[in-house]
Amino acid sequence: MTNLPDNVYELRDLHNVAHVFRDREHAGEVLAGMLESYRGSNTLVLAIPAGGVPVAVALAKSLQLELDVIVTKKITLPWNSEFGYGAVAYDGTVHLNDALLPQLKLSKEEIKRDTETTIAKVRLRNKLFRGDLAFPDISGRSVILVDDGLATGITYYTAIQSLKKSGAAKIIGATPTGYEQSVIKIAGVLQEFHCANIRSGLRYAVADAYEKWHDVPEQQVIKALKDARYQTAN
Repeated sequence: MTNLPDNVYELRDLHNVAHVFRDREHAGEVLAGMLESYRGSNTLVLAIPAGGVPVAVALAKSLQLELDVIVTKKITLPWNSEFGYGAVAYDGTVHLNDALLPQLKLSKEEIKRDTETTIAKVRLRNKLFRGDLAFPDISGRSVILVDDGLATGITYYTAIQSLKKSGAAKIIGATPTGYEQSVIKIAGVLQEFHCANIRSGLRYAVADAYEKWHDVPEQQVIKALKDARYQTAN
């Protein structure tokens, strides 16, 4: 087993095991158990939609923490909508995988077009999920960043850079499952990284950590955020 950095926390009995969570909600409850020290604090839970939202809802509810979202989206290839070579965050933060770009043989114009297309998509999604609400002030505040899994980590990394720009005092990473190499890399830019199910090997898929896996509808995200804001207000 690879020696993990000191700031990475896992559940050792789940290491390299598949199908350990019933669904995203169960995964969030498991993560909450790893983050018990933050219960009832001023720490803000920020989910990367859409898949990270059900995980974050369960975590925030269990630990009695405030919940919101940080819209971040992969920059994908025109011929492969699943493969990301970069990502864009809600505030316009852009990160490109510079090590990968030479292999893709994309022109500067193609990269610019793909990036601008993604920026437009992020703006629309941010409007859909936030309406006219501003992003919460996180200056000097601790934040738990949640997604449903970490594969390449490029979207997650971009969200971290955005939070650093916004002045977060402490960024705590939290994902139910993650590819070991990506976990180690991302841990290098975090104070803490909690990942229950770390897996290595030639093949890794986030979905393999779950018994039930499906796309999360945008309406489910909207309802979850509406409910969370109502609970916070009351």
